[in-house]
Amino acid sequence: MNHALRLLSVRLATLQVTRPTPNKIPRRILPRLQPNKLRGFSTTVVRYPRKEDDGNKYASRARDLNQQGLDEQEQEVVLRKHQIERPWHRQDADKPPVDPKGHEKNREEPLSKGKLLTTPTRLLKLILPLPVSVEKNSQNNDYNDRDSSSKDFGRSISSNDKIQPLALLIHPQQPLSYVERLIQAELPPVVENGKEKIPSIYFRAEDTGDADNAAEGRPRHAKKKEDKSKSPHVASYSGLGHEAESRNDDEKRWVRWSSSTEMGDFIRDAARGREFAIEVEGYNLSMHVGVPSFADRTHYMRSRLRRMSRSIARLTEIKSECDKLAHRGAHRLAQGGFAMLSAWWGVVYYVTFHTEAGWDLVEPITYLAGLTTIMGGYLWFLYISRDLSYKAAMNITVSRRRAALYEARGFDVPRWERLVREANALRAEIAHVASEYDVDWDEKADLGGSEEVKEVLEAERHKQRKRSSEDGGDEDEGGDASPKDKKSSKTEKQKEADSGKDKR
Repeated sequence: MNHALRLLSVRLATLQVTRPTPNKIPRRILPRLQPNKLRGFSTTVVRYPRKEDDGNKYASRARDLNQQGLDEQEQEVVLRKHQIERPWHRQDADKPPVDPKGHEKNREEPLSKGKLLTTPTRLLKLILPLPVSVEKNSQNNDYNDRDSSSKDFGRSISSNDKIQPLALLIHPQQPLSYVERLIQAELPPVVENGKEKIPSIYFRAEDTGDADNAAEGRPRHAKKKEDKSKSPHVASYSGLGHEAESRNDDEKRWVRWSSSTEMGDFIRDAARGREFAIEVEGYNLSMHVGVPSFADRTHYMRSRLRRMSRSIARLTEIKSECDKLAHRGAHRLAQGGFAMLSAWWGVVYYVTFHTEAGWDLVEPITYLAGLTTIMGGYLWFLYISRDLSYKAAMNITVSRRRAALYEARGFDVPRWERLVREANALRAEIAHVASEYDVDWDEKADLGGSEEVKEVLEAERHKQRKRSSEDGGDEDEGGDASPKDKKSSKTEKQKEADSGKDKR
């Protein structure tokens, strides 16, 4: 065995020695690939199509399509960057601004007048048409001074060639000085006497309190239809805002307002006219802003109130039906109690006068039964911690039956209370704005024309006022005490407290 292994190893060694060595081409003979260093040309890599199997053919096509889409997207991004960095590479830059027929191209008209819009919240959205670039000279930044030799240009607010409107969110209780600071932060400084200065902002509103124009522009739904022409010192309020009739510029009288005035008060007074003006000193710039009317100011609040009134009307039907059934069940329970007492009276009468037992046996039984009933009722009222009255008992039975019906009909009591509370808050807020604009608000129209919803809201508001007027203690559902008694008790408590202080 060992001899055979030795022979095999010797033969393998001889084969390795006799195997011919491969011819190696010297490295210096192969030419090197020299990169092209010419400036006007670039090296391109030529890709030859590979021989693919039938299984990978569709996968390769999908890869090619995906790569084509990525290349197009990358090219579009590069073009957009060029448009931003180089304005002459804008889209359609090679086309003339005028058509061959001689008609100018339709372009979007820039915003020339500001707007004051309402939002779903209590904030107001002020949109101002600030200029893009302001031309100014070394003296006082006058546009009309064309004879000045040296002209300077202000910093560009926007890179576009049209007016970029500026949007500001303002609370009605913020002063005009806050709006002034916001506008000043968006404008470049002016040059006055060789020094830079922050431009001053002035707020002006139309003055319509004169005798000639006081009787005009009065709405049909105004509260007091008085002859204002006889009282020139009384300001007239219309509440129409931008919906009022337009007047000539000669008839307008502008009044400058202090920067410490609240925005809500300024808008309320400016609503007598169609617009108010914001002037920028140094730029000869006047931005006119349309004033929102009462309908615009309360648009979101009234729409929300209408939506809530529909939900309240739908829930009111379920609630009224459940309340009727609960009261009917309580009355039936009371009638059943009367029937039981009548039956007991009949049994006592029959046993006493129509049987041999007589009064001697029935008398102690009736005493014990009556005393047991009184003691049981007293313990029951002690347990429920209510007054011993028929109204308290009825309220307990009605409330239990009502809660069961609410649960069965799917009536959500917390949601109902929240809707009524929010609706009353909206009513109060809209009424406050109506008093500011001096207009009559048609509440019934915004409540869906339903008297039931208004009665429900008024009842809930009365309950809230009644609860807030109470000093403390447990709230009685029966409400036996009248408002006069409560007022008298309050006055007595105040007198006792004052007498105690005097004694001290």
